[in-house]
Amino acid sequence: MGPSSESVQPHRAAFGGRVRQLRAALGLSQEKLADIAGLHRTYVGSLERGERNVSLDQIYRLAKGLNVQVSDLFPVDM
Repeated sequence: MGPSSESVQPHRAAFGGRVRQLRAALGLSQEKLADIAGLHRTYVGSLERGERNVSLDQIYRLAKGLNVQVSDLFPVDM
C-alpha cells in the first residue's frame, strides 16, 4: 500500500510534477523513461505522485533520461 495523501510533501509533489511535465513533453511513457534512466516503472510513477524522496543519483539518472540539465528538474517556484 502506498503512502497516505498527507505524507506527500509539497516539494516532492512539485518535483514529481515537473518530471511528469518534461516526460510528457517528450512523449515518453513512465515505462520508457524508467528504461532509459535505469529505474523501475513503479518508481517513476511514485516519484511523479510525490511519494518518493529522490536521491541525488536518481535525479542525475532522470536528467540524463530526459536529456535536460539537473536544474531543469526543479520547478521555478520551488
